Amino acid sequence: MVPSLDSFGRDRALYQENAKQRRIAEREARRARRRLAREQAGKMAEHHEGLSSDDEETSTDITSFNTENDRIVNDSRKVFEDVLDDFCTLDSIKSRFEVWRQMYYTHYKDAYIGLCLPKLLNPLIRLQLIKWNPFEPICCDFESMLWFESLLFYGCEEGENPQIDDVDTYLLPAIVEKVVLPKLTGLAENVWDPLSTSQTSRLVKLLLKLVEGYPSVVNGENKYTQNLLKAIILRIRKSVDEDIFVPLYPRSILENKNSAPYLFFQRQFWSALKLLDNILQWTGIISNRVLQELTVDSLLNRHILLALQNSDPGDDSLKKCQSLITCLPKNWFANLKGDKSIPQMENFCCYLVHLANTTYRLSLGCSDVEKRTARENIKQVIKFLAIIHALDHATAVANEYGVKDIKALLDGK
Repeated sequence: MVPSLDSFGRDRALYQENAKQRRIAEREARRARRRLAREQAGKMAEHHEGLSSDDEETSTDITSFNTENDRIVNDSRKVFEDVLDDFCTLDSIKSRFEVWRQMYYTHYKDAYIGLCLPKLLNPLIRLQLIKWNPFEPICCDFESMLWFESLLFYGCEEGENPQIDDVDTYLLPAIVEKVVLPKLTGLAENVWDPLSTSQTSRLVKLLLKLVEGYPSVVNGENKYTQNLLKAIILRIRKSVDEDIFVPLYPRSILENKNSAPYLFFQRQFWSALKLLDNILQWTGIISNRVLQELTVDSLLNRHILLALQNSDPGDDSLKKCQSLITCLPKNWFANLKGDKSIPQMENFCCYLVHLANTTYRLSLGCSDVEKRTARENIKQVIKFLAIIHALDHATAVANEYGVKDIKALLDGK
């Protein structure tokens, strides 16, 4: 059979297989390096495969990125190469408007220059922001960039108090609105990886800073802010749909704790839980209703619960439930009336009740030590139910298995 050749004359199937094997080898090498680093730091016991932020790129990806990045930066230097010096830098343009403002303020104001400046300066500022990537570990704050420092005191004259109706007072907020927010929207759509804890933390931190520093433009009523939040939510939905896969194996296959299927199953569960935790970093920025839809409806009920139902009904399941409940915001359950949790958590509550029933059933006919362990595990399940305000289920489980100190468990939630 004649092999299919690509445009470079290479056997297409063989090249793709070699590339796949190279990626696998590089991925395993990264995991081995991280595992060695955890062993040296004494953190092996508290780590689960799948929680690592796989931010370390392959050598091929790094080379490709650096080449493309250098090309873009070199091309950006040519943008204004055919423009006169007086009109190709922000400072030279700004100085002309400052002279106009000082000498003919009335005409300056009547010409609505304050409203035009953000659009006029937009290309120059975007050019300076072309390499700005807040997801990188070392990235300068945009407020420390030359364009920001140059415009910080625009329109302010020494010894004069700023006028309330002076449009130039809002120059920087307007630039943040029309330049920085669209830039962030593009980065959220095309660069941000919701599975990366470090990238998510940096984006959340930056957005909180913008909300605090520029409340007049970074708010729920602003269309640029709305576009950014929509891009973030759509990117999260895409990650849930495309990046999360929890395999369903028969229990007999998962009995071998060293087998490849078991290790893959565990890795995929912890990756799903990691994404849930990353999404919940947006608490306080994205509404609780949307967060509950993304985390509970789309992730917990569709993926994580299936994995829990396939896990051992012992320490493994308890540790996973503990980690899951730790991720959930306490304010979801703080002011609930009655004894029921939020409706979206009902499936998880039923699983916890099932876990308590299974734990008790498996302890029948066992030694006294194993029965005491099972009883402590059932108490732990009751505490989990109390934390998420599923008091109806917690009380039912306690009554079913004769747990007398339920009030202490509920108070200790």
